[in-house]
Amino acid sequence: MTRRRWIADEVSAKRAALTGEHAHHLVRVLRARLGQEFDIVADGVVHRARVDKVSENRVEFELGGQIPGASPAPVTMLLSIFKFDRMEWAIEKCTELGVAKIVPMIARRTDAHLAAASVKRVERWRRIAVQASEQSRRAGPPEIPPPIPLEDVLRIPGAFRIVLAESETYSMLRELVASNSSQEVVLAVGPEGGWTSEELDTFHREGWAPASLGPTILRAETAAIVAAAVTVLELNGVSFD
Repeated sequence: MTRRRWIADEVSAKRAALTGEHAHHLVRVLRARLGQEFDIVADGVVHRARVDKVSENRVEFELGGQIPGASPAPVTMLLSIFKFDRMEWAIEKCTELGVAKIVPMIARRTDAHLAAASVKRVERWRRIAVQASEQSRRAGPPEIPPPIPLEDVLRIPGAFRIVLAESETYSMLRELVASNSSQEVVLAVGPEGGWTSEELDTFHREGWAPASLGPTILRAETAAIVAAAVTVLELNGVSFD
């Protein structure tokens, strides 16, 4: 039977702990017992671990041997901020698919109220990523920095940069990723309503490659998930034929 995986809130030498709501779920819902074994991610390393202390809001583990864990895909998702319920779903699914970093981004058509409120949502987005990482048995959650303006992320060095564009009719994402020779892929997903023509011109001047996901118009969250899946599978050498 596959052991449940948890990402530790505290790590010290050969010990780790879950705290607060994180621990509460393990204690109240899953009824953790002394001596029970789980996989625990401690500072990015997966260990076999044994429960040796349990209280209502804290579960402590004795860390055992290390377990091999898959590395995240070298994919950064620049996700223009859109309706929070849909954005949370996109973050959850992109985490499950294995992207390394998700950057909330403020584009010209990002709703002003959502942009203003997004700073206070970052911790929630990170919690969602932790939960999705545990469920999908990652060795750690993707990095999620505070929201930043589009202008501040246009010049990412050392990566193959792709902007998803509804107006693109020639270059398909899969073929672009397959032609990639750099170590990292960066995907930019626009907001509801898409990129402005000025933004697309700026991407072009900065050397970003435009890509299409097909002939239909996708919602922002759908585009993010499809793009993540196509890119991760292509980088992992999975055949689409």
